[in-house]
This record gives sequence, C-alpha cells and structure tokens, in this order.
Amino acid sequence: MVIGAGLAGVRIARRLGELGTPALIVGEEAHRPYNRVLLAEVLAGRYAPDVIALPAPAELVRARVTRIDRARRALECADGNEIPYGTLVLATGSNPVLPALRGLFTPDRRLPEGVHAFRTMDDCLGLSEAVRRGVRAVVVGGGLLGVSAARALAVRGAQVVLAQQAERLMERQLDPSASKLVLRHLTDLGVEVHTECRVRDVRCVGGVVRSVELADGYALDTDLVIVACGVHPRVGLAEDAGLAVHKGVLVDDELRTSDPHIRAVGDCAQHDGTVYGLAAPALEQADVLAELLARRGSPRYTGTRSLTRLTLTGPGSPFDLAAFGETEPRAGDDVVQLADATRGTYRKVVVREDRLVGGVLVGELGTVGALARAWEGAEPLPGDGPLLHLLTNDGGS
Repeated sequence: MVIGAGLAGVRIARRLGELGTPALIVGEEAHRPYNRVLLAEVLAGRYAPDVIALPAPAELVRARVTRIDRARRALECADGNEIPYGTLVLATGSNPVLPALRGLFTPDRRLPEGVHAFRTMDDCLGLSEAVRRGVRAVVVGGGLLGVSAARALAVRGAQVVLAQQAERLMERQLDPSASKLVLRHLTDLGVEVHTECRVRDVRCVGGVVRSVELADGYALDTDLVIVACGVHPRVGLAEDAGLAVHKGVLVDDELRTSDPHIRAVGDCAQHDGTVYGLAAPALEQADVLAELLARRGSPRYTGTRSLTRLTLTGPGSPFDLAAFGETEPRAGDDVVQLADATRGTYRKVVVREDRLVGGVLVGELGTVGALARAWEGAEPLPGDGPLLHLLTNDGGS
C-alpha cells in the first residue's frame, strides 16, 4: 500500500508490479498522476497537462487519508472508508511554504483571490486561467521554483516582478557568476527582479489581491501573487501516527520508519539527516525499496548525489543550467572557470585533493555528463592533464 500518487509513489508501484508484487496507491488529487517537475512548462503553455502525465498505476484509489491506525494496520479516509495494509509506504511528498505575511490568508485560512501557491496541478491550472497578456504578477521567492514560475509567466505575456529576499537568485544551487546569468535571462524576458527584497504585506480589497508591500514600505500594484518560497515535507499523517519525525519522516538504509511495517520515500523522507526534495533521490529510493519489498536481494539506500538541472525556454534559444555538489570553494581548493559573456555561457568546477567536489554550468552543457560522472564516482581525477580538460572534454550530457 502506497500513500501518494506523485513521482515516487507511482515509481514504486510500477517497479513492484514489474517484480510481481502488485501495490495499491491511494492518491487524493483528482488528476491523473503527473510529473510535478514539469508544471512550469504547463504554465508557460509549452505542454498540455496530459503530456506530463505519468503511466497510469494498475491500482489507484482516489481518497484523502486522514489517519493511520498502526495498531489495526488500516488507513482511515475522509469518505469514511477504511483500507487495510500489510506494509505501508509513505510517499506523501511536500507542501508549499507559505510565509507569515500579513494579509496572505482570509479569515477562514484560504488564500485570497489572485494569490496562488505553485505546487499542484490545480495551482497550475488556476494560474493558467488567471494569466493573460499584460496582467501584473508578483512572484515571491527567487529559488528554483520562483525562477521557473517567473519565466513561465513572462512567456505568457505577464508583467512580472520577482521579489527575492536573498542577495541573489537560486542562491542554494548557483554561485554569484551563474546567478547573474539567470538574472540576465529573466531581465531579457522582461522580468523585473529585486534581490535583498522582503515582502511583508499582501493587500486585498473585497477579498481580491491589489498590491504587495515591501519591507521598505514601497507598494507594488498587482493582479496576481505567486508564492514560491520553497516546500517542506508533508509529515502530518506520520506525526499523528506517532512515527519518528524531525524535518521529514526518519528512515534507515532500508527506508524503514520507526514502525517496521511502514516505509517512507521521496520528499517526505529524511535519510541520514537529509531531506532531498528532488526527483532523482525520490526515484532512487523508490527503486531500492521496490527491490526490498519484492525480496530481490538486500539493497541499501546510502544517499544520492544529485544534480540540479533547469532549462528555461522562451524567445530565442533555451537557457540551460546545471549545478551539483559544492559550488563555492574552501581554502586550498582548486577552481577552474570558463566564461563567455557574449554567448552567455559559464563553466566552473571545484576540485579538492584531486577529487571533483562540485560544479556549475550555464549554457552549452555538453560536458555535464562527464563532470557528473566524475563527481558521482568520487574517484581521483587523472593526473596527466590540466584541470581545464574537465571543462572542455565533451563527455555527453
């Protein structure tokens, strides 16, 4: 039994089916399971919703689970039904972070008209319906999700302002030089970007958003507000059931929670102190757990060294970037950089004690495959050539 019909939940059910162990998925969204990573492409109009649909699970129940009864090994659902389980897998994903902004919620704890999170297909479709050429939109948050949302809205013809509290865009993934290229790309699309800029107030009239106020008192008139301040693990069911939870549901190398009959994978799981919140680790966890549950050997999940990759489409050629590992060097590290301001390309790797520990690439990602393999393998680099070879050898992407 799997709770959650996202990437991780569908992957584990599919793999278990291939291994001869059918699994039932319980998912609460009305839509066919879909690839959440591609929602920005739906918002931009590049893909129709059905294009990002995942293969339909063999057994899928539409229901909202309200309680896990561990003693009876049963799920209680909002419609009053109960579903028994032998082994339960939590793939509940994550929820959007909704910051403590004045006016963000109505008295009944709903988002006002014109204010949108950007996490689900319903969020995406609601935004798509509201966007029209010339509409004013403020995106709160300049991380990966905020940059993707701002780009998609600009492609649709909106007048977009992006407010980022940190000093640069995508500060968790990119170094300052790469971040500047992302800023240039958004600016070329007409996005007005403000960094070191905190939104403190959402102002509504008659339950409809009209402006946002910044910390310095400046007000931005707007028709739409998109909150893209990150996500946090969805662990409410686990906490209510008494499972061990820190940031996410705590799991061991067999993805087992504090209850031996319950496992967890994906955005909701915390392994060895890390909540990944990315697609690649979720899929790797699902594959390991499927083999364990189908009794195909004794694999262990020991962590994922994952690469963040983003393609921003729009007028002209696509804007590609990739980042992995530690993009900021420590004292004593070797750093190799290649930049071409005219072409808008940038490549950088960080080497520590003859091992590649991180890198960031913007545009022309032909070397990303070879670099990622060298980083993932964590093996000593060849000593028979200059470090520049790392950035110019096209190992395939």
